[in-house]
Amino acid sequence: MRIGFTPEQDRFRAECRDWLGANVPAERRPLNAADALAFDRAWQGKLFTAGWAGIDWPTRYGGRGLSLVEQVIWLEEYARAHAPWVGANFVGLNHGGPTLIANASEEQKAYHLPRILSGEAIWCQGFSEPGAGSDLAGIRTTGRVEGDELVVNGSKIWTSFANVADWQELVLRTEPGSQRQAGLSWTICDMRSPGITIRPIRMMNGQTEFCEVFYDDVRIPVANVVGGLGNGWKVAMSTLSFERGTGFIADQVKNMIEVDEHIGRARSSGLLDDQRIAEDLALLRAEVAALRAMTYRNVSEAARTGQPGAEASLIRLFTSELAQRVERMAVRLIGDGIVDFAYGDDDPVAEYLRGFAQTIAGGSAQIQRNIIGERLLGLPRGR
Repeated sequence: MRIGFTPEQDRFRAECRDWLGANVPAERRPLNAADALAFDRAWQGKLFTAGWAGIDWPTRYGGRGLSLVEQVIWLEEYARAHAPWVGANFVGLNHGGPTLIANASEEQKAYHLPRILSGEAIWCQGFSEPGAGSDLAGIRTTGRVEGDELVVNGSKIWTSFANVADWQELVLRTEPGSQRQAGLSWTICDMRSPGITIRPIRMMNGQTEFCEVFYDDVRIPVANVVGGLGNGWKVAMSTLSFERGTGFIADQVKNMIEVDEHIGRARSSGLLDDQRIAEDLALLRAEVAALRAMTYRNVSEAARTGQPGAEASLIRLFTSELAQRVERMAVRLIGDGIVDFAYGDDDPVAEYLRGFAQTIAGGSAQIQRNIIGERLLGLPRGR
């Protein structure tokens, strides 16, 4: 079997590289939340207008209608060009939108998908709760059905970009007395609805990307439910498969590019003469090569089936732990005398501090290992 790219895909790569080379903004993404939001919207709008948003999304919703392979090529060139992080657009682009494509009604898709792609609508994720972090089946936020509305009460935590979001992918319990996976629904929540209170959480790097969200008799139209009442577990598993699989392709590519850049800087500064640094960088290069192979395999599988499978947890786990090792290496190189570099939006120290969340967000490393053991290896369910 030959693994490679077609001539058409090589030409697409060159097209990506040329456009990014001419259009990547010179300024960094601001750290202030309001300024960062304006920057994210403007950059996403530019990508959309130029035809570079939603490479693998259907054309009728504003995408390019290409394959996941072209999407990966775009992300590889995007990372090499040091283009800005998608920021507040992350949830909508990487798993909110893909979940809608796979599960939503035509009316829901037609309204929301173009707005996500253009940067007009910012989405956040309402999954984790104070007593149910990675245990999604343990959520207690309720949505009581009253006529054609859900009356929502409860709270969510670690909700990325809730303080700037227009919409939320919200999983709640709509069947009274139900437990675990039964009785859940996945719904689209207007974040400006009366009864919603948002409390930002300041991280150790000073940013407030995460939030607590409280719902006090918040009313959501039943028409906003995706996949039907009581089918939330199935739809949520679709969301998580995108989040853990294709949703972090950009981070995977970023790791690959950063390791090559670390090696180049270490070589030019003479630090490769230090055997420990040379060996650690060689190991990182081997690991990102393995990650690249895993990513390509996952993309191939997702292209065949329509969404990533349980194998996505392998990639999510490896990506998160590898990212932390890459970020530690960046800080280590600073300590050894390389001070004049930063990747994209943040300096290496800020990236290192933010990296502690890598093995928690999107399902903790322990949860990913449970999924791998149970769904891929057939081991008994953990207790």
